[in-house]
Amino acid sequence: MKLGLQIPDFTWPNGPAALGRELGEVARAADDAGFEYLAVMDHFFQISVVGPSENDMLEAYTTLGYLAAHTERAKLLTVITGVFYRQPGVLAKAVTTLDVLSGGRAILGIGAGWNEEESRGLGFPFPPTAERFQMLEETLQYVRQMWSDDDGPFSSAHIEAERLLNVPQALSKPHPPIMVGGSGEKKTLRFVAKYGDACNIFNGPELEHKLNVLREHCETEGRDYDEITKTVYHPLDIGRNGEKAEELKAELSRLNGLGVDGVIGYVPGIPDLDLIDVFAKDVIPFADDL
Repeated sequence: MKLGLQIPDFTWPNGPAALGRELGEVARAADDAGFEYLAVMDHFFQISVVGPSENDMLEAYTTLGYLAAHTERAKLLTVITGVFYRQPGVLAKAVTTLDVLSGGRAILGIGAGWNEEESRGLGFPFPPTAERFQMLEETLQYVRQMWSDDDGPFSSAHIEAERLLNVPQALSKPHPPIMVGGSGEKKTLRFVAKYGDACNIFNGPELEHKLNVLREHCETEGRDYDEITKTVYHPLDIGRNGEKAEELKAELSRLNGLGVDGVIGYVPGIPDLDLIDVFAKDVIPFADDL
């Protein structure tokens, strides 16, 4: 099992002036520790489950580019980009650029999106739910074409593009992995089976059921369920001094038994580098052996 560090909170004790230096230190430490994924949220206001809207929040793809320069092996992604935040050509180009500059370590994490507060606040369109899912499927189709040899036009309900030229192309082959986030049974998990290389589902009581639904969609789509990387979002809480490490390891074992391939989450207490050291010495070696 592989672990991913998501950094959702940038309101750190030493403030914005020290944030660049400290974020680089955290990225290097996580990379050296063996975290498989290094992720950020794709939000513009802080979300309520983490802190007040007014807390510090960095733009996701600028941040991932910065993290790429401070790491060598970890895969880089958002968990998860809202489809309506960027035009699909801009999004595909951003992920391609990240992939090229990182040496092939980019993943596109994408979902229908949900945050109305920041959208209204900054003047982004906030389409109705059904339209957002329609946009999501169209964007999944669009990026797969843009990462192929077909640089022809693309037409859909929301997109009219004359030429999907993408030079340079991504280094990842056949394209940067596409992770579809969310657990909706009718659309989201079907999109995983039809278009995705990975899923990301919140760890909860219905997780096993959601994975079974994904398996059913794979059968319908003629897709090998085992080809899809199954990840869940779960806090990587080991306590301030590592006292909860055994509890986390027990949960990782349980998730492994359900067929989960990776766990991505925040580590309470970051940017404390001592916490990452606990992962390097204890938790990540344990997960790797599952």
